[in-house]
Amino acid sequence: MFGKANYPDPKLKHAMTHPSFVFSYKRLASLRKAAALCLAGFSLAIANAQTPGANNAANVYPSGPVTLLVPFTTGTGADLMARLLGPKLADKWKVSVVTDNKAGASGSIGTGMAAKAAPNGLTVLVTATAHGTFPALMPKLPFNPHQAFAPVILLGTSALGVATSGKSALNTFKDFQESAKKQPGVLNYSSPGTGSPQHLAMELLAQETGLKLLHVPYKGTSGALTDLMGGHVDASIVALQTAAPHLQNGSLRMLALMSPERSPAFPNVPTLKELGVANGVVETWYGVFVPAGTPPDVVAKLNADINALLQLPDVKETMNKQGLVIAGGKPERMSDLAKNELSRWARVVEKAGIKGDN
Repeated sequence: MFGKANYPDPKLKHAMTHPSFVFSYKRLASLRKAAALCLAGFSLAIANAQTPGANNAANVYPSGPVTLLVPFTTGTGADLMARLLGPKLADKWKVSVVTDNKAGASGSIGTGMAAKAAPNGLTVLVTATAHGTFPALMPKLPFNPHQAFAPVILLGTSALGVATSGKSALNTFKDFQESAKKQPGVLNYSSPGTGSPQHLAMELLAQETGLKLLHVPYKGTSGALTDLMGGHVDASIVALQTAAPHLQNGSLRMLALMSPERSPAFPNVPTLKELGVANGVVETWYGVFVPAGTPPDVVAKLNADINALLQLPDVKETMNKQGLVIAGGKPERMSDLAKNELSRWARVVEKAGIKGDN
């Protein structure tokens, strides 16, 4: 293939064909090849390390203590979920996992703190239905709840329902509607406060049915529920897990549920959908988010680990006792729900003319 080399100088021919020269040349070529391979490997390692969401991100997560930030007070549904899952995550990850309650302003204070946290998965927001309602009441928030977070998982849902006192003359939802139509703006209802999920749920119902109702806001669930059972107010929207013991002892009566289907615990209570209110499905929900920009591998690990915990028998039992329907699934499920909630409650608030604190 190649002709013989032509060496014009015999001494040059002797030097270049000498065994020591041939050995040195081959060794140099070998060293150059090895150096090129090392350089390529080093460059690849640097590229992987600089790539957002590098493949090994989930392998080292969590790299330190994890905070489950709950934007509500202790004893609330989101707080109970965080304290149920936190110790189990700590056991699984072999790191400290603490629940930190940062309540105030309908959950917006703690949510804002979570939005500012480093996007490394070490601050995890465990929140609830108000995540989709307070933005509609506070248009001047310093963060956008939809853009500031990456969804991780929907933990569970619970039914809401239209309830009256057990001694009320309103025995059915039809009675409730007819009474409200006969005296527009007279039939009243309690809620834990202006802009609360219960308030907005009743406003949605009023808009869907054309009813005019009188809102009586309280400072918290306790007073609203006590006066409802005492017959001091006509109706209220109450979470099924809150109403359950009072339904069983007869101090409350549930006229209709706002869930997609009837509850196995109270199969005789119809849903609003059955009664012709097509857009009357409203549920309380609990979910997990992390700051936007958190590596996808970390989000995936959080999602997988929490999904696994939701299948544990004791977790199922605890959530069932709280009247919660276990959800789980992919982050997209939480994302879709949050997006729909933000949009829906903004429309309800605008139409009703409800004013928040911001």
